[in-house]
Amino acid sequence: MATVSHPVFARVYERLSVAMDRAGTAAFRRDLVAGLSGRVIEIGAGNGRMFAHYPPGVTQVLAVEPERRLRAAAERAASAAPVPVTVVDGLAEALPAGDGEFDAAVVALVLCTVPDQASALAEISRVLRPGGQVRFFEHVAAEEATGLHRAQRLLDATLWPKLFAGCHTNRDTVAAIGAAGFEVEELRRFRFPATSNSPSSPCVLGRAVRPLPTGPR
Repeated sequence: MATVSHPVFARVYERLSVAMDRAGTAAFRRDLVAGLSGRVIEIGAGNGRMFAHYPPGVTQVLAVEPERRLRAAAERAASAAPVPVTVVDGLAEALPAGDGEFDAAVVALVLCTVPDQASALAEISRVLRPGGQVRFFEHVAAEEATGLHRAQRLLDATLWPKLFAGCHTNRDTVAAIGAAGFEVEELRRFRFPATSNSPSSPCVLGRAVRPLPTGPR
């Protein structure tokens, strides 16, 4: 079993995620999955705040969450979801799914926390069919040569990951997605909250595609 336990963080996150959704995150979640169809794998489902936003074209969601308290909350949320959702234990670096099994993958505020972004993205590529989509909503590194970027680097080297269950503020997640072989086709950069200089305020929301195989016809 991949189960992990961060009970203090999980309790805080359950309350924080509700407050964040009320402050505007819910709209980003809705935009993130708009137009999706077919089979979807959601990596790091947390307490299931994404589930309510999946459109009717989605035929199944496999929601992977290793933290036991958050997974239990996600199971409760799945019962009220508008599409079929199955919640399972698992890690981003070892997804419990077969090769090419899904039409789309969803990551929302997850790639900041995984221990190894490259491994997690390789697994996402493995379980997606060629031409499948990755929808991503993440907080990321601020622009280089700024005070916020320097603050992120300092926090990541000292306090922030210890307080927030391994979360990092200074990751160039868009570059990592490209390095994993995905083609980024849509990308929106913004601050959330819009006027904040919090280390976690620089965000991206976008869509990338696993390329179709090329070769002689």
